Amino acid sequence: MSTNTNKACCTIPPVQSSYTDFKGTYETIEGLNTYVTGDASSKKAIVATQDIFGQAPQTKQAADIVAAATGARVYLPDYFHGKPVPQNAYPPDNKEKEELIQNFFSGIASPPKNKEILINFGKTLKSQGATSVGAYGYCWGGKITVLAAGPDTPFTAVSQIHPAMLSADDASALTVPIASYPSGDEAQDDIDAFQKAVEGNSNKGVQEGSVFHHYKEMFHGWAAARADLEKSENREAFDAVYKELAAFFNKHL
Repeated sequence: MSTNTNKACCTIPPVQSSYTDFKGTYETIEGLNTYVTGDASSKKAIVATQDIFGQAPQTKQAADIVAAATGARVYLPDYFHGKPVPQNAYPPDNKEKEELIQNFFSGIASPPKNKEILINFGKTLKSQGATSVGAYGYCWGGKITVLAAGPDTPFTAVSQIHPAMLSADDASALTVPIASYPSGDEAQDDIDAFQKAVEGNSNKGVQEGSVFHHYKEMFHGWAAARADLEKSENREAFDAVYKELAAFFNKHL
């Protein structure tokens, strides 16, 4: 499994957000405390997978935006049970912080473990009446989302936003279309290899239904916990990527 992260992923701390006008409520689903927003009667569902900083205000704000723009019920489960990476762990500039982050990724944030959690979450939504389920994720969550979109996936379409640990092998294993929105901090070689593998995927639906937009001018995290929406450039890119994401899901769900 690829573990290639970028420097920004490991050095940029999250941003405090003043957003408090949350539209959703919390439910416990598959044992996870889940922020749920959008039309409760919708047969469309979308699962958002957080970055390592957990259910940040910007991430919940994004879920509200996606729900309103798609008419779907959007779910943001807390994979870390209220214990995300502490904000003061970034940057990891000493041995103690480095060990904390390494233990986090090998423990509660283990990609193989969380892949199964996400798959089961999607299956549960289908068993509860959702007729189509999409998924998107940020950074670490983008990796989990892509891993969950292989054979026997419950998802109809998926997306990764400023993803971490990009792998061409993951792209080749996709069985549903993907919308990929990397930032300027991800390695260009990794971005190119991932896109090439999607375009060469043996599944015609993946080839023809996937979309790519490289937000080269933006930093890793601009659409989630590191988003500084007081800055106009960040706000414009934040709004733009969710407009694109909603259009993608409106087409496929």
